[in-house]
Amino acid sequence: MLLTPKRRKHRKQFRPHLKGVATRGNTVAFGEFGMKATTSGVITNKQIEAARKVIVRHTRKVGQIWVRLFPDTPITRRGLEMPMGSGKSDVDGYAAPIRKGKILFEITGLPREKAEEVLISAAKKLPVKARVVAKGEVR
Repeated sequence: MLLTPKRRKHRKQFRPHLKGVATRGNTVAFGEFGMKATTSGVITNKQIEAARKVIVRHTRKVGQIWVRLFPDTPITRRGLEMPMGSGKSDVDGYAAPIRKGKILFEITGLPREKAEEVLISAAKKLPVKARVVAKGEVR
């Protein structure tokens, strides 16, 4: 179940600017604990799925998960042995641009120690650094 947009207005898109801090989606809104990005970067749909599977494995019957990011930016990749020039290449996959401070995943229904352990192991699957925050924490 890889995340991809159903349709796009434009097939290709400029790369996003990742300077600064996230101003939206930077607080825990749905669950008790969340994974907050401490660095900026781009997360692909495959990486989101890998982290989601790690969380689901531990919270299957007792917890609930919210994925707070969606890969809607198309990423292009040039084919092998293709010469320079001739415009932008074809869409290879989709990614989510992440600014530092954004909440990536939220969970509920687990004790704090277990929730931190699960979210830290899921954060190891992502290319950005992240930490665990609780609802109402301001850090």
